[in-house]
Amino acid sequence: LEADLIVTATGLDLQVLSDVALTVDGTRVDVAKTVAYKGMMLSGVPNLALSMGYTNASWTLKCDLTCGYVCRLLNYMHKHGYAQCRPRPDATLAQVPMLDFTSGYVQRAIAKFPKQGTKAPWRLYQNYLLDIVALGYGPLKDGVMEFSAPAPAGELQTAD
Repeated sequence: LEADLIVTATGLDLQVLSDVALTVDGTRVDVAKTVAYKGMMLSGVPNLALSMGYTNASWTLKCDLTCGYVCRLLNYMHKHGYAQCRPRPDATLAQVPMLDFTSGYVQRAIAKFPKQGTKAPWRLYQNYLLDIVALGYGPLKDGVMEFSAPAPAGELQTAD
Protein backbone atom coordinates (compact mmCIF):
# COMPACT_ATOMS: atom_id res chain seq x y z
CA LEU A 1 0.00 0.00 0.00
CA GLU A 2 1.16 3.47 -0.76
CA ALA A 3 1.37 5.80 2.20
CA ASP A 4 2.20 9.46 2.61
CA LEU A 5 3.30 8.93 6.19
CA ILE A 6 4.08 5.98 8.44
CA VAL A 7 4.18 6.49 12.21
CA THR A 8 5.77 3.77 14.28
CA ALA A 9 4.57 3.96 17.86
CA THR A 10 7.36 2.06 19.55
CA GLY A 11 8.41 4.66 22.12
CA LEU A 12 5.48 4.59 24.55
CA ASP A 13 6.75 5.57 28.00
CA LEU A 14 4.29 4.81 30.79
CA GLN A 15 4.24 7.24 33.69
CA VAL A 16 3.03 6.86 37.25
CA LEU A 17 1.24 9.93 38.62
CA SER A 18 2.54 11.81 35.56
CA ASP A 19 5.95 11.76 37.28
CA VAL A 20 4.71 14.20 39.95
CA ALA A 21 7.13 14.56 42.87
CA LEU A 22 5.12 13.15 45.77
CA THR A 23 6.13 14.04 49.35
CA VAL A 24 4.78 13.09 52.78
CA ASP A 25 5.80 15.24 55.74
CA GLY A 26 8.58 16.79 53.66
CA THR A 27 10.06 13.43 52.60
CA ARG A 28 9.95 12.40 48.96
CA VAL A 29 8.01 9.22 48.26
CA ASP A 30 9.53 6.76 45.81
CA VAL A 31 6.36 5.32 44.30
CA ALA A 32 8.26 2.24 43.14
CA LYS A 33 8.95 1.37 46.78
CA THR A 34 5.30 1.52 47.80
CA VAL A 35 2.74 -1.28 47.73
CA ALA A 36 -0.70 -0.76 46.21
CA TYR A 37 -3.56 -1.20 48.67
CA LYS A 38 -6.65 -2.59 46.91
CA GLY A 39 -5.06 -1.44 43.67
CA MET A 40 -5.85 2.20 44.48
CA MET A 41 -3.85 3.60 47.39
CA LEU A 42 -0.13 3.64 48.12
CA SER A 43 1.34 2.27 51.32
CA GLY A 44 2.37 4.99 53.75
CA VAL A 45 0.79 7.79 51.70
CA PRO A 46 -2.19 9.43 53.41
CA ASN A 47 -5.38 10.48 51.65
CA LEU A 48 -4.33 9.61 48.11
CA ALA A 49 -6.37 7.34 45.89
CA LEU A 50 -5.60 6.44 42.29
CA SER A 51 -8.03 5.20 39.71
CA MET A 52 -6.49 2.40 37.68
CA GLY A 53 -8.79 0.22 35.65
CA TYR A 54 -8.70 -3.42 34.73
CA THR A 55 -6.27 -4.75 32.18
CA ASN A 56 -8.56 -7.66 31.28
CA ALA A 57 -11.95 -5.89 31.16
CA SER A 58 -13.42 -2.44 30.73
CA TRP A 59 -11.20 0.16 32.39
CA THR A 60 -14.19 2.03 33.75
CA LEU A 61 -15.54 -0.96 35.70
CA LYS A 62 -12.67 -0.81 38.19
CA CYS A 63 -12.61 2.99 38.20
CA ASP A 64 -16.27 3.02 39.19
CA LEU A 65 -15.64 0.58 42.06
CA THR A 66 -12.65 2.64 43.18
CA CYS A 67 -14.74 5.82 43.29
CA GLY A 68 -17.45 4.05 45.29
CA TYR A 69 -14.87 2.78 47.80
CA VAL A 70 -13.33 6.25 48.18
CA CYS A 71 -16.80 7.70 48.86
CA ARG A 72 -17.40 5.04 51.53
CA LEU A 73 -13.99 5.84 53.02
CA LEU A 74 -14.62 9.60 53.08
CA ASN A 75 -18.04 9.15 54.66
CA TYR A 76 -16.56 6.88 57.33
CA MET A 77 -13.80 9.39 58.06
CA HIS A 78 -16.29 12.25 58.32
CA LYS A 79 -18.60 10.29 60.62
CA HIS A 80 -15.74 9.38 62.98
CA GLY A 81 -13.83 12.69 62.86
CA TYR A 82 -10.77 11.39 61.03
CA ALA A 83 -8.68 13.66 58.82
CA GLN A 84 -6.31 11.00 57.51
CA CYS A 85 -6.29 7.43 56.33
CA ARG A 86 -3.10 5.63 55.42
CA PRO A 87 -2.62 1.98 54.44
CA ARG A 88 0.36 0.29 56.14
CA PRO A 89 1.57 -3.14 55.09
CA ASP A 90 2.95 -5.74 57.44
CA ALA A 91 6.75 -5.88 57.22
CA THR A 92 6.56 -9.53 56.13
CA LEU A 93 4.32 -8.87 53.11
CA ALA A 94 5.80 -10.51 50.02
CA GLN A 95 5.82 -8.18 47.02
CA VAL A 96 5.52 -8.79 43.29
CA PRO A 97 5.26 -6.45 40.28
CA MET A 98 2.00 -4.54 39.94
CA LEU A 99 1.43 -5.72 36.34
CA ASP A 100 2.28 -9.10 34.86
CA PHE A 101 2.29 -8.02 31.22
CA THR A 102 5.25 -9.03 29.09
CA SER A 103 4.69 -6.25 26.54
CA GLY A 104 7.76 -4.12 25.94
CA TYR A 105 6.09 -0.84 26.94
CA VAL A 106 5.11 -2.33 30.32
CA GLN A 107 8.47 -4.00 30.93
CA ARG A 108 10.32 -0.73 30.19
CA ALA A 109 8.32 1.07 32.90
CA ILE A 110 7.51 -1.63 35.47
CA ALA A 111 10.30 -0.48 37.82
CA LYS A 112 8.47 2.88 38.23
CA PHE A 113 5.21 1.31 39.39
CA PRO A 114 4.22 0.44 42.94
CA LYS A 115 4.37 -3.22 43.83
CA GLN A 116 1.48 -5.40 44.86
CA GLY A 117 1.35 -7.93 47.64
CA THR A 118 0.70 -11.62 47.33
CA LYS A 119 -2.50 -11.52 49.43
CA ALA A 120 -5.50 -9.28 49.97
CA PRO A 121 -5.87 -6.35 50.46
CA TRP A 122 -2.53 -5.83 48.73
CA ARG A 123 -3.17 -8.21 45.83
CA LEU A 124 -4.67 -6.90 42.59
CA TYR A 125 -6.82 -9.78 41.32
CA GLN A 126 -8.20 -8.17 38.13
CA ASN A 127 -11.56 -9.73 39.03
CA TYR A 128 -14.69 -7.58 38.92
CA LEU A 129 -16.84 -9.90 41.04
CA LEU A 130 -14.25 -10.12 43.83
CA ASP A 131 -13.82 -6.35 43.72
CA ILE A 132 -17.56 -5.70 43.99
CA VAL A 133 -17.56 -7.57 47.30
CA ALA A 134 -14.23 -6.23 48.63
CA LEU A 135 -14.65 -2.60 47.61
CA GLY A 136 -18.39 -2.28 47.91
CA TYR A 137 -19.05 -4.23 51.09
CA GLY A 138 -15.74 -5.12 52.74
CA PRO A 139 -14.78 -3.54 56.07
CA LEU A 140 -13.06 -0.17 55.94
CA LYS A 141 -11.31 -0.83 59.25
CA ASP A 142 -9.44 -3.93 58.19
CA GLY A 143 -6.33 -3.85 60.36
CA VAL A 144 -4.31 -2.39 57.50
CA MET A 145 -5.87 1.04 57.05
CA GLU A 146 -4.84 3.47 59.78
CA PHE A 147 -7.13 6.36 60.63
CA SER A 148 -6.06 9.50 62.49
CA ALA A 149 -7.03 13.08 63.14
CA PRO A 150 -3.70 14.96 63.20
CA ALA A 151 -3.48 18.65 64.01
CA PRO A 152 -3.62 20.89 60.95
CA ALA A 153 -0.26 21.82 59.46
CA GLY A 154 1.39 24.68 61.31
CA GLU A 155 -0.28 24.02 64.67
CA LEU A 156 2.08 23.10 67.47
CA GLN A 157 1.28 20.24 69.81
CA THR A 158 2.15 21.02 73.43
CA ALA A 159 2.60 18.55 76.25
CA ASP A 160 0.88 19.28 79.57
